[in-house]
Amino acid sequence: MEHVESATSSSPVGLHRVLAPKGVLPQAAERLNAGAALWPDEVRIEVERLNLDAASYRQLASKHGGDGAAIRAEVLEIIGRRGKMHNPVTGSGGMLVGRVAEVGPDSPLGLTVGDPVATLVSLTLTPLHITDDLTHWDGRSEQVPTAGHAILFGRSIAAVLPADLPAPLALAVLDVCGAPALTARVVRRYVSPRVAVIGGAGKSGSLSLLAARRAGAGCTVAVVPVEPEAARLLEAGLADEVVLADARDPVALAAAIGEPADVTVVCVDVPGCEGGAILSTADAGTVIFFSMATSFSAAALGAEGLAADVTMLVGNGYLPGHAAYALDLVRDEPAVRRLFTDRLSG
Repeated sequence: MEHVESATSSSPVGLHRVLAPKGVLPQAAERLNAGAALWPDEVRIEVERLNLDAASYRQLASKHGGDGAAIRAEVLEIIGRRGKMHNPVTGSGGMLVGRVAEVGPDSPLGLTVGDPVATLVSLTLTPLHITDDLTHWDGRSEQVPTAGHAILFGRSIAAVLPADLPAPLALAVLDVCGAPALTARVVRRYVSPRVAVIGGAGKSGSLSLLAARRAGAGCTVAVVPVEPEAARLLEAGLADEVVLADARDPVALAAAIGEPADVTVVCVDVPGCEGGAILSTADAGTVIFFSMATSFSAAALGAEGLAADVTMLVGNGYLPGHAAYALDLVRDEPAVRRLFTDRLSG
């Protein structure tokens, strides 16, 4: 395919793909140009599967009462209208897997045509075009088999998929690989800290529990909302304590956790958990927000209102080596792999 010849030069962060409004980064844009023709530093991916962000999928499923056809129709409409998968309610997207179809001559990503890859950047900033109307997806899961193409920029991130793990499993792990990496980094700053993971039975939560333990946590506490999730975590042996609580109820959450945590990791995909996480964290502790359902204004103002001397971090999904680290956790810990495969199977 010929590369784009334009008076507008390409930008490594994708500014040249922004259609509206002009001057913003692709993530903040309302619409992107998802055309297949490449600028010299771009890569085109033949898309095989999307992995919708958990908060986004939950919002869509709730809105449509679990009606798969309606969920599918709205996802298709969003992609068609915006040139990317960017849920306008949650502000989140997800990621994708596919194969490298074409590499621009100036691309710095080190990819080769035919490589099976997972994008490690959000779908909210990835130009995306779907060609099969999502006909192979029933709308009832976060993973979306599909066909089409996506575009990576000069500063995008992608990982070649490992040969030893099934693609759906690798995609699920890579979707949340920033969470365990940042959890481990923060835990290492403390001496034998107490670590609470809110939403400990989910993808990012289970990996964060394991990462915290391996990074030197003295005690790990998993918070889950229902008994079946507690039973799965107890069977997996990933946490020293497993407690039941509604993370949206600050007093109940703090009471369930008991002794305040030095590090609190928020991995739930529902809004309204900011106050409870802050209330459950010790002075001079750290709260890591990984959920895209987080209101960061609520977190900041809530901490101020509670006179809470805590450091609050936004998990931005990227740390050097985060993909390999997360994949190794799944390889090394059968209990975590079972949690992932059980989730993927339904």
